[in-house]
Amino acid sequence: MMNPYYSGYKTPLIVIIIAVLWTLFWKGYAVWTTVKKEQKGWFVVLLIFNTLGILEIIYLFAVAKKKWSDVKKVFLGIVMPKRNTKIKTDKAPKEENN
Repeated sequence: MMNPYYSGYKTPLIVIIIAVLWTLFWKGYAVWTTVKKEQKGWFVVLLIFNTLGILEIIYLFAVAKKKWSDVKKVFLGIVMPKRNTKIKTDKAPKEENN
């Protein structure tokens, strides 16, 4: 028996992965911004509605007034995190005189 709701078209896995990563980045950054700005209404809306990042992008650029450079800095920080090249050395513990 044929399922009338199944068209036979399968979405390639790479497309699904890209869509999930795209949405995760925009949703995460937008929700994080709402928390920092204490905008509870926007937090709930952005958390509930999944719009493939469209609503999140509108919020970030139109409401939160973020610049592309701000978004780029966050994105690059996620993709290529800075490594701490300095080696932390603790000072030798002080000797106690009894």
